[in-house]
Amino acid sequence: MKEGDAGGPPNRELYALLHLSPDASDEEIRRAYRQWAQIYHPDKYQATHMKEIATENFQRICEAYEILSDENKRQIYDIYGMEGLNSGLELGPKLNKADEIKEQLEKLRRMKEREKMSHFLPSGTIVANLSLPQYLDGDGIMGGMAMTSEVQSQLSKRNTIAIGGDLGVEENSGGGVASGVFRHQISSDSSIEFMGSIGLRSLIGVQTTRQLSLHSTATMAFAKSLHDGSFNLSNSWTRQLSDTSSGNIELVLGPESSVGVGWKMKDGNMSAGGDVKLGTHFLGVSARYTHRFSSKSHGRIAGRFGSTALEVEIGGGRKVSDFSTVRMLYTIGIQGIFWRFELHRGSQKLIIPVLLSSHFNYALATGAFVVPTSIYFILKKYVFKPYCLKREKQKTLENMERTASEVQEARKAAAKAQQLLENVANRKKNKQQETGGLVITKAIYGSRKALKKGDELAETNDELASQVVDVTLPLNFLVTDSGQLKLHDGVKKSGIMGFCDPCPGEPKQLHVEYTYRGERYAVVVDDYEELQIPQLAHRT
Repeated sequence: MKEGDAGGPPNRELYALLHLSPDASDEEIRRAYRQWAQIYHPDKYQATHMKEIATENFQRICEAYEILSDENKRQIYDIYGMEGLNSGLELGPKLNKADEIKEQLEKLRRMKEREKMSHFLPSGTIVANLSLPQYLDGDGIMGGMAMTSEVQSQLSKRNTIAIGGDLGVEENSGGGVASGVFRHQISSDSSIEFMGSIGLRSLIGVQTTRQLSLHSTATMAFAKSLHDGSFNLSNSWTRQLSDTSSGNIELVLGPESSVGVGWKMKDGNMSAGGDVKLGTHFLGVSARYTHRFSSKSHGRIAGRFGSTALEVEIGGGRKVSDFSTVRMLYTIGIQGIFWRFELHRGSQKLIIPVLLSSHFNYALATGAFVVPTSIYFILKKYVFKPYCLKREKQKTLENMERTASEVQEARKAAAKAQQLLENVANRKKNKQQETGGLVITKAIYGSRKALKKGDELAETNDELASQVVDVTLPLNFLVTDSGQLKLHDGVKKSGIMGFCDPCPGEPKQLHVEYTYRGERYAVVVDDYEELQIPQLAHRT
């Protein structure tokens, strides 16, 4: 049994199969099992092919009931799904509490992640500083370059080593640093790191981190400079303030002592943060806000103010592939007017700041913002968007070809399940029609894009029709005697008896048309969204 697609709540298919809420009580699970068992028990059917269909679906019902009616198995399923149940974990008699089971499964998950982890994890950043004023003066466009690189290797389950280096060149001067870090995981709550570097900033140091509680973490670091013998001691505390926000305090004692307070929040389509830092020779305040317009594009605005900085930054970025993101940012401040281009691919970054002017000029500042923005929106509309739509359509076709056999089998299974539901569903429908109750006249489940083109579906467009499935019958079956229908929140609808997933990996919706007391209604809900009908707001 498959669990939910990426982006949706996992481990809910068994609940959908029995038409239950994830919060269902033991009694509700038993009652649902008895109801479905009456429909799918093989002994109820005489015809051989109907008995085979009933047997196949009855086994699914029994498997779901066996897992959800067992407290330990249900806890494992809710946390890690069928993979957790099939992982080979031995549940001893002492593992009776949910927290204990979760802890053991978390250890198992970490162990599997380490096994899958690559022995070498490279990361790096290249920064190429370009200067337009310098170029106009005939001194070349390159103002400087810096490179940072690191390779991390997992030596064992508890030990990690990282080796890296920095190189920087500006005009006729340059320098570099080679560094190494050894990290040891003392326990699940604490770790220690030993670090050292030679070159422009030679130092040795040690850092330890400990999880103080479920929501609090503390880090303490000590470093000694090998150049001037100075010491640096830093302490930081991080606290989870809510499900979406956290705060931190940092204290640094040394040649540049400082105290700082920071905060950040990430919720849905936005993230924000800020910090205030006060040092012996400086004061700095920064704030930033990022808004996601879609799963692929975002906008950003940030500001930095203080004794060493005064600038405002605005821009955005777009995801161009599964691993790559391109950003363009515009900065104006006391250091000048900048464009900055960034390419992020995996753990590698290429950053190109371009200095347009070291002096503030209203005309240049306005043009530097308006011209690139206008060019971007023109290219987006006439070049990027058509290209992305074409590429997305090609990916959809490739995905359909790749999953064609899987979808075909799922459609056959759904059709078989509907055969067994048909008699009861029609009987319920006729009874509701007689009393003027709830009757589902049309229900289509499938690709969100396909459902938006309802008129084309009516014209039997083969490509679109292959991405949806008719679920009118199973929904009529689920209507209660009192004329109500409820599909539970957080439960993927493709797991409901008589449903199937006609387009794996694609975002899906359910479109329902129904009548109630002589009135016509229509509603569209997302794949994991709760549905309760009838409702006056659905009237057409």
